Amino acid sequence: MRNFLSGTASLKAVASLSFDKGFSRTEDRQLLEIYIPEVIMPKRGKRNSQEQVPEHQPRFVALRRKHSAIESDINWLEHHGLDRCPDKGLPGFKRYVGFGVLAYNLHKIGQRLLERRRCAEPPKVFCA
Repeated sequence: MRNFLSGTASLKAVASLSFDKGFSRTEDRQLLEIYIPEVIMPKRGKRNSQEQVPEHQPRFVALRRKHSAIESDINWLEHHGLDRCPDKGLPGFKRYVGFGVLAYNLHKIGQRLLERRRCAEPPKVFCA
């Protein structure tokens, strides 16, 4: 972890960092907290009373829920073709990810437009 953080001056712009369960080493958490104000590292397995206190704080719970929402969005992208990048090189990868995010956003906009249309139309009544 120290090697990763040594050359990163842009971490000052990061407000919080969230990890999956299982990445909860105390040394890593302490090192990350030097650079990032809020580090969300839930512990895997049973927690003692000292470990439960920070994980039940409202801010921790809110950021943990955001982490779950982002995981859901990543899963959606993977199931709609973005699980493997066929393009070569960093420019191709960036283009591929950009198109994937654009497709996801267009899909969400379409869902909202259809929802508005359904709310605006009177219900259809069919008589036999």
